[in-house]
Amino acid sequence: MAATRLPANRDEVASRLQRAYPEFVAGISENEVLFADGTTLPFDDGIANKPDKDWISNPDIEDMFAYRYPAGAPALVPDVNFDPGRARNAAFFSKIYGDCRKGEVDKHLVKVVWLPKKYGRSVRFTKLNGAAEMLSRVSAELDLLPASYNVDLFPPAGTYNCRSVAGTKDPSAHGYGIAIDISLKRTSYWRWKMLTPTSPVEFRNKVPFQIVRIFEKHGFIWGGRWHHYDTMHFEYRPELLPAHNEGFR
Repeated sequence: MAATRLPANRDEVASRLQRAYPEFVAGISENEVLFADGTTLPFDDGIANKPDKDWISNPDIEDMFAYRYPAGAPALVPDVNFDPGRARNAAFFSKIYGDCRKGEVDKHLVKVVWLPKKYGRSVRFTKLNGAAEMLSRVSAELDLLPASYNVDLFPPAGTYNCRSVAGTKDPSAHGYGIAIDISLKRTSYWRWKMLTPTSPVEFRNKVPFQIVRIFEKHGFIWGGRWHHYDTMHFEYRPELLPAHNEGFR
């Protein structure tokens, strides 16, 4: 079954962006996202029915909300092309985190001790928008899980890295300092299983759902929710998740 992209509700998007990024986003007026410093970015580029490759490589801000992220739901096989959060408007994320190619991200990176009891080594994450604080909370909860989870938790497979998404020229979430990869020994990635460029994507996952739920609880989305899956990947995207007092949908 193929997923269907839907137009975003501007009032809801404005509320989500303001809640997630209160120091940066002031709201949405007509077709512009308003920032606290007086600058703006287009909300909708006016291009309807984008092919999936364009939705991924050249999304507007509205496109980022085309699929509702299923926070807290069972880890089921995603519908075809259901990739909530995989589309990132580069201008928006560069605005709120900086452009790593210009050295704008590094100055906001801080050290977060990953699993203080079990592992105790630091990773680098941006402090902006509470990202590092939320990763620290995730780490503290994961640290309490039984030893059977350790194979998925450490060593981590990477956080900040100024690079593009594999196989593309699109900026990676790692370049904004908002992503962490785990479970290197048991991860699954859709590109690794493609026999040809047109082969169907066959979903695979070994990451326990308890780990996923802890990340989602603190504002992170999981690449295992995507049809084009990347099960090691978690990124801080609070605009796509409900507020803590709303619970999971």
